[in-house]
Amino acid sequence: MKAILLEKAYDPKHFEERIYALWKDADAFAPSETGGERFVIVIPPPNVTGVLHLGHGLNISLQDIVIRYQRMTGKRVLWLPGTDHAGIATQHVVEKRLRARGMSRRSMTREQFVEETWKVKAEHHAVISTQIARLGASVDWSRERFTLDEGLSRAVREVFVTLFERDLIYRGNYLVNWCTSCGTALSDDEVEHSDEAGKMYHIRYPLRDGGGFVEIATTRPETLLGDTAVAVHPADSRYTDLIGKEVELPLAGRTIPVIADSFVDRAFGTGVVKITPAHDPNDWEAGKRHHLPSINILLPDGRLNDAVPEKYRFLSVQEARKAVLADLAAGGYFIREENITHAVGHCYRCGTVIEPFLSEQWFVRMKPLAEKALAAWRRGEINFIPKRWENTYEHWLENIRDWCISRQLWWGHRIPAWNCADCGKTIVSRTDLAACPICGSTHIEQDPDVLDTWFSSWLWPFSTLGWESADSKTADLERFYPTTALVTAYDIIFFWVARMIMAGLELTGQVPFRDIFITGLVRDKQGRKMSKSLGNGLDPLELVDEFGSDALKFTLAFMCAQGQDILMDRESVKMGSRFANKVWNAARYILMNLEGRALAPSPALLPVDRWIRSRLGNAAKAARTAFDSYRYNDAAQAVYEFFWNDFCDWYVEATKLSLKEGEPAEKDRAAAVLLETLEASLRLLHPLLPFVTEEIYGKLPAAVRRADLLIRAPYPEYRAETDDRNAEANFDFVRDLVRVIRTLRSECTVPPDRKIKALVRVSAPEKEAVLCEHIPLIKLLAGAGELETVSGDTAARPEGSIGSAGRDFEVFVFIGLAVDLAALREKFRKDIEKDRAFIASLRAKLENENFVKNAPRELVAEERAKLEETVLRTEKRSVWLRDLG
Repeated sequence: MKAILLEKAYDPKHFEERIYALWKDADAFAPSETGGERFVIVIPPPNVTGVLHLGHGLNISLQDIVIRYQRMTGKRVLWLPGTDHAGIATQHVVEKRLRARGMSRRSMTREQFVEETWKVKAEHHAVISTQIARLGASVDWSRERFTLDEGLSRAVREVFVTLFERDLIYRGNYLVNWCTSCGTALSDDEVEHSDEAGKMYHIRYPLRDGGGFVEIATTRPETLLGDTAVAVHPADSRYTDLIGKEVELPLAGRTIPVIADSFVDRAFGTGVVKITPAHDPNDWEAGKRHHLPSINILLPDGRLNDAVPEKYRFLSVQEARKAVLADLAAGGYFIREENITHAVGHCYRCGTVIEPFLSEQWFVRMKPLAEKALAAWRRGEINFIPKRWENTYEHWLENIRDWCISRQLWWGHRIPAWNCADCGKTIVSRTDLAACPICGSTHIEQDPDVLDTWFSSWLWPFSTLGWESADSKTADLERFYPTTALVTAYDIIFFWVARMIMAGLELTGQVPFRDIFITGLVRDKQGRKMSKSLGNGLDPLELVDEFGSDALKFTLAFMCAQGQDILMDRESVKMGSRFANKVWNAARYILMNLEGRALAPSPALLPVDRWIRSRLGNAAKAARTAFDSYRYNDAAQAVYEFFWNDFCDWYVEATKLSLKEGEPAEKDRAAAVLLETLEASLRLLHPLLPFVTEEIYGKLPAAVRRADLLIRAPYPEYRAETDDRNAEANFDFVRDLVRVIRTLRSECTVPPDRKIKALVRVSAPEKEAVLCEHIPLIKLLAGAGELETVSGDTAARPEGSIGSAGRDFEVFVFIGLAVDLAALREKFRKDIEKDRAFIASLRAKLENENFVKNAPRELVAEERAKLEETVLRTEKRSVWLRDLG
């Protein structure tokens, strides 16, 4: 046959886009119509107006790896893609664009704004789909979904109505988290807390009877205008006499009662707290217990409303705070202020400080749903990986609060509820209403709010497969639900993971997936979270442009240890790039040496061939075990060690004996075995390096390939008949021997092209035959021109040689035949002198009690290992120097 030529340099830009198109055109991402067990993942849908960051790169890469592996094992594999309409985030993008054009949302109708948003969605969707493809994601694009598409919209409405009918959705006036910038309520999980510097203000509230005052402390003095009580602990003897009395509320011209409630912390401040039910969650609960009025002092835009004295109306919170403090001081109510650090809640989308705000909202009653989700976990129906996230899941569900699902936005699923102006009723309906079904009036209007984005996302595992009601029976729902696994980051366990489990159980009677693999975060080398403000972020698409998709994917997998964050920088990706380059160069060497070869059918195997097949089988076994348990780093390590060390460094080098020096028939035999091993190796590597392996696979002779495309080929399997422990033990002996000779060559600076003379003395009788069988190979790999063998326990060192020992053997190299002995003696003297100085410094460090006590344990162990290694090396060099005379 002719030689097969690959490009001299590995350049993923030349083939990655072409290979992806090849897969798509061949419908290679679609699930097989035949096959047994299914394996299904629904992609965590990225925000349609977002840009993929490295966290997405990690998540998509890990999903693609396990999907490709499971596809190659013969399962019916579906990886379903899609995007999220991302209510607040997308509306924020559109409003920003409108402002740039001198417009605002309020300058157009709702319909016009929604139409404008669909245009932005289409533009961004094209970008994000391209980005997902660039990462090599083998998703079934024919089944792509969008959380606001027609089918999912029907599912969302059905779920809202169903839960309302089951008394699991209700509407009421409650205290919610309010973003004054976005103009909408947020759920508890959408509020991000951070510790910030602030001030605690101490204020006098005079007793109405003139008998003195109580001192309260607050970080938000402007809210006193909405106070409806002050509270003390019922067991606090300091204030027992005050319970039931009234105090004058400064600046407000009102009196409020002193109440007793055990929620008050007696040790905090003075033990007296102000109660503002409309603007503090704890106060809201206290207000309900004591039937206190709730006075909302804020407008939706964050300014103070007409419930406060006229001089403070329409001021912003900060303006009102300044004015209130000045007036408190002028009236003699202000005592002092102190600097503190406290947790402040911010909108997860825009960063605005959250205001507790009393308003009418829609809620999901979560406790009944959470009880089912907890029971399913306790029955073992879901499996968190790593296990420790089960504690987080349990704690959140046991302490769950009702979920505020209404949002004051225009982009999203509009709430299917209509308010009748004539009879005052609210009607929830599966279909749009033109008239009130209760009184017949046409004066009805649909609720203007939309649902929280997560209300559509929590239905994702089954709505994407065609579920639109309890009666839905689509082919995909029957074939692929429940799904198998979810791969996601830990920051959305509350937002999404737990809610999907609750929705699946409530609406389908089944958990939506079995395995939940929680990834770590990708951080910089200093362990910091990547962010724009720190300037330490890495764009995954830039990394793909520079190094290729395979390099990024392999690097992320190699570094992805379960339960740990990944610390990386741009340089880290070079590891994956070097490995992909190694695969390319090894394949290029093998294929270019096929010139004139006739591949032998069912070729006989030499001992080294049996060794590599045994190593391949065990590598496949290790990789399969790792993939099946989501231990990506172990899988990457197993295939890396096999291909780089076993296959390239040893086997490919060993075959040169046959390919360069053998008879034509032996060359044909060796080429056939080498090519078969390369083919199996490409199948082994494919889930982790899909592009480069597919490109090479397509160049292999058709007679060797197991499928038209590598993506469809079977994953290598461990077979007991190829697990040859004897062959592995024998070749390990050969490798150890070669390594010792190579070390001696290196220590003595023997030029690479210079042949040496060596003598091997074997101490184990069973290794004598192994040695004799492999002499030509050892000479090739060790660069030996002459290799003598002796057996027994003769202690004498051959004159003119220096030696070193391994397991069951000693090696002596006649070094004077290869290098200048005087120069070598001088080198050893300098090396020994340098090593002794290094040993002294290491010993001094390790004898320093402060270092041993205070340094990280790993560093101390590392220094001790260095000391031991250097001492052994110095002892060897001293012996060699003595032997040289």
